[in-house]
Amino acid sequence: MEKVTKSMQEMSSAELAVLLEQKKKEEREAELQRRAAYEDLRRDLLEKIGAKVSETIDKVQDLRKFVETETAAFRAIMADYGALRTDDQMSYTLKSDTFAVEVKSNKVKKFDERADVAARRLIEFLRGWIEGRELGARDPMYKLAMAMIERNKYGDLDYKSISRLYDLEGDFDNPEYSDIMRLFRESHLVEATAVNFYFYAKDPERGTWKKLEPSFNRL
Repeated sequence: MEKVTKSMQEMSSAELAVLLEQKKKEEREAELQRRAAYEDLRRDLLEKIGAKVSETIDKVQDLRKFVETETAAFRAIMADYGALRTDDQMSYTLKSDTFAVEVKSNKVKKFDERADVAARRLIEFLRGWIEGRELGARDPMYKLAMAMIERNKYGDLDYKSISRLYDLEGDFDNPEYSDIMRLFRESHLVEATAVNFYFYAKDPERGTWKKLEPSFNRL
């Protein structure tokens, strides 16, 4: 017997409701499939980019180790040859006709554990201080001081930022603030020497030196 399909005009309200629900279910399933396909493509893309980035980071780390090892070995030769101004000279430039490497050394200024105590005390002081201020947390001095104790990606306080807090001591004119600044000053120490490397290539046409920056966003 041949199956006859009803037209929508011939369907009862209950049958139309079932048909509508079935259509909604199909649409939801299609949307889920579309989303799953999109998320699969996104995951694949990020995995490919992530793998390339990790590979590049490893290569750059190898480059850093290579440059450190080679320049350290040559520095010993420079010291023996008498090419250094002083025995403790750590910054210098090596140059040929077409390529140059600049080695720059500087002291890394950090804080000991007392700075953590000072930072907590400063936050408490600032929160109490804004209670009596008309602008509250929108007060520029409050916002500036809070910004100065934000930590970098390594979780460390920034020496230059903390130094700017010292300049606000007269503005706050408060014994507690002054005592916190004293604690910051006492916690300051020079932890290590940071060495950075910069590369230059000579433009054969212009005869000028161009800085080479192996940074993804500068290529």
